[in-house]
This record gives sequence, structure tokens and C-alpha cells, in this order.
Amino acid sequence: MEPATGGQKGVFMAIAEQFAGLQMDQLIGAPLRAAADASNQLANSTAEFINRVGFDANGNVQTVAFGYQRRSVNEDGTSNLDEMKVNVPMLAIVPIPNLQVDEVNILFDMEVKQSEKQESSMDMGATVSGTLNLGIVKVSVTGNISTHQSNTRSSDNSAKYHVDVRATNHGIPEGLARVLDMMAANVAPTLVGSSLKDGNGQDLSGQAKLKAERLKGIRQEISQIENRLGAARDGLDNSIRQMKRLGATQLNAFQGRMMKLMNDLEKDNEEDDKTAAAYSQAMDEVNQSWNAFQNQAPDMIRLLVDSNDQSDGVSELLGLRGLSDMGEAEKYSGGDCYQAFVSAQRNSMTAQANVNTIEKELFDKKAEYSDVIAGRAALPESGGYDGSVDTEDPEEY
Repeated sequence: MEPATGGQKGVFMAIAEQFAGLQMDQLIGAPLRAAADASNQLANSTAEFINRVGFDANGNVQTVAFGYQRRSVNEDGTSNLDEMKVNVPMLAIVPIPNLQVDEVNILFDMEVKQSEKQESSMDMGATVSGTLNLGIVKVSVTGNISTHQSNTRSSDNSAKYHVDVRATNHGIPEGLARVLDMMAANVAPTLVGSSLKDGNGQDLSGQAKLKAERLKGIRQEISQIENRLGAARDGLDNSIRQMKRLGATQLNAFQGRMMKLMNDLEKDNEEDDKTAAAYSQAMDEVNQSWNAFQNQAPDMIRLLVDSNDQSDGVSELLGLRGLSDMGEAEKYSGGDCYQAFVSAQRNSMTAQANVNTIEKELFDKKAEYSDVIAGRAALPESGGYDGSVDTEDPEEY
């Protein structure tokens, strides 16, 4: 490659001078700062929208009430026309503006073209008039001199600056979506009012109306009893689980005692071998009794209540066995968890008795319902069930 000539160096210097005045930090940084400011404004716009639309002046969630009618058919051929209402959070039904700047592209092109062309030419001629005698040679000279030179220089500068910003709506923010999910989980229709109709949706009258009102009242009583029964059974399950946990702890204590007794025996000793066999048999008896309790605890508690067991300690009907300090199986009458187990047994029996009472109440109420449908129960001549409902318990039997 040939080294640059003086003229070429001058061209390069001229091109370099075109870039010397450019502030690249401004060309690139300015649009990026503008995009960051735009993102901040968009985030503030989203937050302002959520506060303005989603919450009232007191910070409570703003809701929209939707009302509708729900019709259900009863076993006696009548139907209920229920007026229902549901409150839905405003933020769950309106689109939330959540624009975000996704991409910023900056394109800067600058093209500098500079060329120089130099042309020169020289024509020479001479004309001399005269005579020169050189012996036998005669010389005649004619001369003509002319010169021509031209220089051409051209330059072309162009620049292109393009900023491309892309922003899209990202929908509901993740945190707000989780909050709305929690709200939606607690949104349930509310019963505002209810009226009885015949099978065709027409108003009832006379005895048919009295019968339908009576049946509706019983259905609501049954629903309330079933709710109480569900809560009572949950309490019973908790009490029984507590007994099982205490039983497992007590069994572990007996097994630890047995392990200590086993470790005190000598190996290869005939008498101790017999003792170890007796220990194992006793421990098997203890394990079987407690494992049986773990598998049959609900039935055992029901047996204690049905038999009206009045034991001060752990009932013998449970068949639980303990382990003495001598490694012998015995009636479970003491141990690390004994008093706590006795207390849990009493709680379970009380919970089971409560469940039994409510189950009988439910059985009687369903029998009353069947009697009214079959016409075996007398109806009040007037008044009776007034058609009102307990809005806290809209479910029906």
C-alpha cells in the first residue's frame, strides 16, 4: 500500500474536522433520558388511575353492584325467585392503562464525501526562423510554447439521525393481579329478597301458599342446622387429631424406655436373652394397642359417648397399654402425656356428644319436612312463615 501523499492527508484532515464538533453523549444520551422520563410518567399515570378509579376518598375499594334474579325449583313443585346482588371491584372490570417503554433504538449515520481532481497539461513548440549553414547542412527551427492546467475539488456531506421508541400496554401489574384474585375469592352473591312462586313462576295463594311458605321455612332451618353440624364436626376432628398426636408422643416415650432396658442387657447371656424376648413381646402388645387407636380413634370416641363412659382417667374401652419400668405391658394409667391425653379424651367426647345432638336435630327437621310435603303435618290457618330469609345463609336445602 502506497503511503498517503500530502494531498490525501489534507483530505483526511478535512474529513476528521467534520466529526470533531459532534457531541456524541448528547446525541445518544438525550433520547435515552427522554425515554426514562417517559417511563416514569407512564408509571405515575398507572398509579394515578388505580388510586382514582379503584379506591374512594377513604381508601376503600370502589365496587359496582350487579343485580339479577335467580330461580330455583323446590321438591314440592314450587319455585323460589331470589333477588341477588353481587359487588364487583371496579378495577376488575375496567382495563388498566399500563404502558411501558419496551425498546429504544437510536440510529445515527454521517457520510462525508470529499474528492479533489487536478489536471495539467503543457504543449510546447518552437519556431525559429533563420538559416544556419553548417557546411553542407542548412537548419531551419520553428518553436511554439503553450501551457494548460485545471483543478477540480468537490465535497458532499450528509447526516441521518433516527430515534425509534416502542411502547406497549402490559396489562394488569402482577401485584395488583394478586390483590384482585384475593378480592375475587371473597366475592359472593348476596340474597336481597325472595318470593315463592308456583311451578310456572306465578304467585301462590291459599293453602298452596301456606304450605310453600312452611316448607321454605323448614328448608332454611335445615340449612342452618347443617352449617352448625359442619362446624361441630370440624371441632370433633380437631380434638381427635390432638388425641392422636399425644398418643404418638406417648408411644415414642414407651419405645425409648424399652430401648434403654434393652441396652442394659448383656449379650450372649441366656437369662438376658429370655428377658429380651419378654421385653419384645411386651413392646409388641403396647405398639398394637396404640396403632389400633390411631386407626380407629373416631369409632372409639363414638363408642365412649354411646356407652356413656364416665371414667376419670383414660377409658379402658380404648384398650390402650402402657409399659412399666420393669418392661412389662400394663394398663395405660400413667406416662409423660397421660394427663394431657385424659383432657383430650374429654374434649373429644364432648365434641362427639354435640355432633350427635345436632345430627338428631337435623334428622327430626328433615322428617318434619317430609311430613309437610306428604300432607301429614297441619298447616297454620294464617300467618305462618312470612317469606323472609336469612341473608347471611342464602343456601337452601
